[in-house]
Amino acid sequence: MLRRTALATSMLLIGALLLTSCTGSNTTPNPTGEADPNATLTVRLSLEPSNLDIRRTSGASLEQALIDNVYQGLVTRNGDDSNAIAPALATAWTVSPDGLTYTFTLRQGVTFHDGSALTADDVVTSLQTAKDDPTIQNSSDLANVSSIASPDASTVVVTLAKPNIDFLFAMTGRAGLIFKSGDTTNFQTAANGTGPFRVESRNAGQSLTLSRYDGYWGDKAGVAEVVLDYIPDQSAATNAAVAGDVDVALEIDPELRGQIEGTNAFTIESGLTTDKGTLAFNNQRAPLNDQRVREALRLAIDHKALIETLGSGQELYGPIAPLDPGYEDLSGSISYNPDRARELLAQAGAENLTLTLTIPNVYPTTIPTFLVSSFADVGVTLKVKSVDFSTWLQDVYKNHDYDLSFVRHVEARDFGNWANPSYYFGYDNAEVQSLYGQALATTDQQQSSDLLAEAARIVSDEDAADWLFLSTPLTAVGTNVANFPKNSLNVRLPLSGVTVAAE
Repeated sequence: MLRRTALATSMLLIGALLLTSCTGSNTTPNPTGEADPNATLTVRLSLEPSNLDIRRTSGASLEQALIDNVYQGLVTRNGDDSNAIAPALATAWTVSPDGLTYTFTLRQGVTFHDGSALTADDVVTSLQTAKDDPTIQNSSDLANVSSIASPDASTVVVTLAKPNIDFLFAMTGRAGLIFKSGDTTNFQTAANGTGPFRVESRNAGQSLTLSRYDGYWGDKAGVAEVVLDYIPDQSAATNAAVAGDVDVALEIDPELRGQIEGTNAFTIESGLTTDKGTLAFNNQRAPLNDQRVREALRLAIDHKALIETLGSGQELYGPIAPLDPGYEDLSGSISYNPDRARELLAQAGAENLTLTLTIPNVYPTTIPTFLVSSFADVGVTLKVKSVDFSTWLQDVYKNHDYDLSFVRHVEARDFGNWANPSYYFGYDNAEVQSLYGQALATTDQQQSSDLLAEAARIVSDEDAADWLFLSTPLTAVGTNVANFPKNSLNVRLPLSGVTVAAE
């Protein structure tokens, strides 16, 4: 495994990884050697978590590394099966006809990594704490829960105040993770979960090492150890792959793909994501509170040209990705038209407009450079404010102090952000809020999807933001590796079934 004392600073950080179309991979065969149960799997990732406290620290990198590997909930999702709900610490569940009562049958023989047995009290306490403590990530996912009880040692019953068709999906997230009651673990630096791997060590700035937990309730992990090697620089990541220092490299730069393929040691794969490259407009700040200005900015962007410039990706014209309920192809709703953009800006009295784009410095300069040129063509001066991600979280996400912003919204089923006026988008539409509420309240999946689609059309028609692309990143999987997951790897990376062939 590559050990680095320093990495060259590069602007092609995580966002350059972004994209590639789903057009094929090479045809390198699967591993032919016998799987080595004592092997170490080394995986290159881009964005490192600042600590290990998955309950109270934001950022998809924690979910990517820890959910399904170290921590588990009653249920999980299968990214390679359209995010279908799957059993985890519950073997089965039933939902009452009115959609209010969820009864979970707990799995027997589960232990935490410290050896203590999982109990129904652990489940009840974990969920109740997540509901009651607003500092826990995604606590609001349980706001609709009216009671959590355990009628016996193998059953937990969760009752909702009103139906929520997304409740089980929400339970696959952070609010649904189960912790040992009264645990004194320092979660910033250590972990105590029920998953197939335990946290062995963390080398801040370099790697996170997971080791197989032999007391795991299910099939034992296929490798003895996983090293998540954090290499933000694309050239360094490519060099690590070429040198054989990593077995798998996620989100490789399309422009550097050929170097990795040239080794004949990797298969290049592309999976599906819910990763939406979102150009946010501050809907509460003038002049962006004028729809004519927002529409003009969208019309000024040639999305196809941007994707070609970035290396690949897919067009996306609305807030819902194809993997999520409510997706509808909205490509006919708006198209590149700089002449019309200039007309709208004139109508709004916004000629010679100057705006600031706040963008985390983990994304490539290609994106702001393209936007600066596009907006200049219609008379808008775009200033670029590049910040570290923690500053973005404080200034944009928390304080809503921005004009335009770009981040990749990787979360699945996150349309609720558009129905939340206090979210950093500042978008407030009563009809959208009503439709979203109806979509959650129904127990009919098709009706829910139709209502979400209707709400998403309104969000797009009102130009609440611009969706620059849907990311479909490339993964270089070593020919010695089998069963590596394919989809939504930027938010979930379940590794227990992965094997590495003996040399």
